[in-house]
Amino acid sequence: MNRARFVRIGLLLALSLGIALAVTYRGHLDAAALQGWVQSSGVAAPLVFVFIYAAAALLFIPGSVITLAGGALFGAVLGTIYSLTGATLGASAAFLLARYVGADWVERKTGGRLKQLKQGVESEGWRFVAFVRLMPLFPFNLLNYALGVTRIKLTHYVWATFIFMAPGAFAYSYLGYAGRETVAGGQGLIQKILIALALLAVLAFLPRLIARLRQKPMMEVETLRQRLERGDDVLVVDVRSPQEFVGELGHIAGAINIPLDQLARRQDELSDYQERTVTLVCRTDRRSAKAARMLSRTGFGDLHVLRGGMMRWQEVGYPILSTNDRTAVPI
Repeated sequence: MNRARFVRIGLLLALSLGIALAVTYRGHLDAAALQGWVQSSGVAAPLVFVFIYAAAALLFIPGSVITLAGGALFGAVLGTIYSLTGATLGASAAFLLARYVGADWVERKTGGRLKQLKQGVESEGWRFVAFVRLMPLFPFNLLNYALGVTRIKLTHYVWATFIFMAPGAFAYSYLGYAGRETVAGGQGLIQKILIALALLAVLAFLPRLIARLRQKPMMEVETLRQRLERGDDVLVVDVRSPQEFVGELGHIAGAINIPLDQLARRQDELSDYQERTVTLVCRTDRRSAKAARMLSRTGFGDLHVLRGGMMRWQEVGYPILSTNDRTAVPI
């Protein structure tokens, strides 16, 4: 066994032991205990807090309680800075550990849909990191390790993590600060509580906002036809009913039919296109716009709605199919 492999196995064993201990003694890590440890550190309290947060990110300990404690200990602003610093250090350590231990193995073993998904994430780079930090689709701690086995640049990963985690970190830090002020009976309690609630409301609304921003503009029928003629990698998803799909308006050659009311449970059929171009089509563009919002919330990054739908496609005289034969391409 060569030295590098021995080191990798040692790191995996150490990490596994650390996670096991963290899970075993997780009940001892609450806000009161954390504040006691940090306050007893005196002038080193910020460093101790940052270290605890970084270790928590490595060992799959939820960071929300720690962020709340940071706001109570240091105030909303400093609490946010210290929490972001600790979370970013821990996330970066997990990212590097996964890259060193498993990236080569994953590169050799990954294939099929998983390989295409990995390539899609890598092509997005920092934009994907920013998206999942603002709109967490997966657990923070697990995502840190998962992104480490991609080819996303470390520098892009670090600054995107720090910047785009800031809204959530500030909201929770302020909530911790407001909670401390409430217990202490400080001045302006009503105002602080209202601000904390407003921040939580913004945080809850943020995923929907990000999904809307991530959604691409509508695609004109002329543009779609040109891309299909060139053989571009575009998946056309028709969200009308099966009867409409083969009915009077027909459908675009090569389109797949997933009715809107079935889309939620059939998203796995589109997993190859998570980070590739998907154009959604319906009779006009209302149902396809709903489908785009639904898919945006689950991480699809290059969605387009065909403006005017099949009505517009037929209006300009482009060829259609009126059967389920997807092999004929009359364009």
